[in-house]
Amino acid sequence: MTRWLWWSPHPLARIARGLLVPAALLYRGVTVARAAAYRRGWLAARRLPLPTVAVGNLTVGGAGKTPFAAWVAALCARQGRRPGILLRGYGGDEHLVHERLVPEAIVVRDPDRAAGAARARAAGAQALVLDDAYQRLDVVRDLNVALVNVEGLSAAPWPLPAGPWREGLSALRRADLIVVTRRRAPAAEARRVAERLGARWPATPVAVLHLAVAGFEGMQSGRRLRLVEVAGKRVLAVAGIADPASFAEQLRASGAIVQLVAYQDHHPYPQDDVARLVRAAAGEGADYVVVTEKDAVKLRDRWPAQAAEPLVAMLDLHWELNGAVVEGAVEGILRLAL
Repeated sequence: MTRWLWWSPHPLARIARGLLVPAALLYRGVTVARAAAYRRGWLAARRLPLPTVAVGNLTVGGAGKTPFAAWVAALCARQGRRPGILLRGYGGDEHLVHERLVPEAIVVRDPDRAAGAARARAAGAQALVLDDAYQRLDVVRDLNVALVNVEGLSAAPWPLPAGPWREGLSALRRADLIVVTRRRAPAAEARRVAERLGARWPATPVAVLHLAVAGFEGMQSGRRLRLVEVAGKRVLAVAGIADPASFAEQLRASGAIVQLVAYQDHHPYPQDDVARLVRAAAGEGADYVVVTEKDAVKLRDRWPAQAAEPLVAMLDLHWELNGAVVEGAVEGILRLAL
């Protein structure tokens, strides 16, 4: 429903957005006033006990926060610093994704980031990664990373609830790094967005990151399949994420014949839905059911053993611009842990 409201050019969607504009303007006014209060010191932010990298974006979902935050945490681990990943405490799936992607991380769910930081430190964390924390102005961060998703820029330009924007582009003034992400958008388009943002904030490094499907893994068995092995195959793509269409397009780019079953972000997958997916795969004669990692963590224990296991699409994070700058900035923060 929200994707129709925020992305559809249909006249009814435009009317619905128009009716929500007063609420959106009120929301924008509150967020701007809140940010100004923290910037001027009228509201105090708490410092966390460990070097901290905050990751977030300006819109609701779809920018790649979770895979990027996991990349930062994995970099911390490679540098010999055990990472603590702090999450809001609701949504139901990101913590499971982080636990699978970065097994050495200490993952803490707590709406109070300061309390979560204390728990992570007590458990042995030496550095902190705050997932979805760009708007959490009540805690100090040593590196503030803002993600800007190319595909998301085509949405309605209104704040919540008339559009998906938590904050406008002017909020990028707080960023230490800006990372432009893309899934299905052309590389040249992402580079143009990066150039525009770099011209507006010349003192802030801007990088470009491609979130690409690199292959597949059996949801239960863990067997690996190469991307080319789905070319020409009938694929039932299942996605309960912020941008299911991008996921389907990524699979189509591999040459697969894709039918998409899309759900709202954070869909819980009750058993009735699982049964319907199994029947749909059989009825459509699908060669494979392919799901995202975010969906797999909920489906893994619910998928019937007698049905063919789904494949989990494995993401590859490929830096197309200034990846070394981002890595160097994170490593610089980690030196604070010495």
